[in-house]
Amino acid sequence: MEKNLKRKMKRKNMMRNEPASNKKKKPSIDANFKTLTEKQNDKECNVNYSKRPLQCEICLKRFSQKGSLNKHMRIHSGKKTFECICCGYECKQKSDLQKHIRNEHGEKPFSCDVCSQKFSQKSNLQQHMRIHSGEKPFHCDICSQKFSVKSNLQQHMRIHSGEKPFHCNVCSQKFSQKSHLQQHMRIHSGEKPFHCNVCSQKFSQKPHLQQHMRIHSGEKPFHCEVCPQKFLQKSNLKKHMRTHSGEKPFHCDVCSYTCTQKSNLQQHMRTHSGEKPFQCDVCSYKCSMKSNLKKHRLIHKK
Repeated sequence: MEKNLKRKMKRKNMMRNEPASNKKKKPSIDANFKTLTEKQNDKECNVNYSKRPLQCEICLKRFSQKGSLNKHMRIHSGKKTFECICCGYECKQKSDLQKHIRNEHGEKPFSCDVCSQKFSQKSNLQQHMRIHSGEKPFHCDICSQKFSVKSNLQQHMRIHSGEKPFHCNVCSQKFSQKSHLQQHMRIHSGEKPFHCNVCSQKFSQKPHLQQHMRIHSGEKPFHCEVCPQKFLQKSNLKKHMRTHSGEKPFHCDVCSYTCTQKSNLQQHMRTHSGEKPFQCDVCSYKCSMKSNLKKHRLIHKK
């Protein structure tokens, strides 16, 4: 027994004193995993090199075609190789130049099959086609209203949120839509870009020009459903409908007077204030109503 114990002790001491280089290392789990990962990376790299042999020297992005690499290199160089022959506009990509020519110089290659209207971009044609199909893919989550164009939904959402991101730099008035701000700015600038072709009268807003053109054409598109009367403007039809309904939404704060039109209330308020804003050009006569001034001017014509 004693001999066996001595032999075992000898073996243990020999193992402890053995140099580290002679000991056999077992591969760890981590080492095996690392080796497998490296093999996988090598495999992916080989595939990437074979499918995309061209590499950007700056960001190391790989490409399969030389043309794609050349386009990509313009991002780093900032070089604008495409120029518009009409206005000198420069850009990096040919596709950007094509869009520019369509938008700025009137080229419209995309046509509607239903009404033959033309568009500069395919996306605009797709939006237009929803007018014919009635498709409204954009839904409001609050009131379930539907829209054919995403931007219209975004504008609508500001009604619920009360957001008015467009600010006037002159008077600090705020607007929910950019177009409303543009219209408002014409008040400050006095700009009237919409011209009548018949009498050369100018307007700051397109709807005002459209209303004016009905004076020349005699068109009255707004019809009363009760009687056969027709109107140039929708607002005039609304006023007229109150004669049938008996509605009098305008109230005097001083007395119990009510009326169907705001202008009538304004005239009535002058009886309380004594204001006389209408003055005769010939004599010193003043009155509170424009109709009275017209009658007065007849005296000077006699």
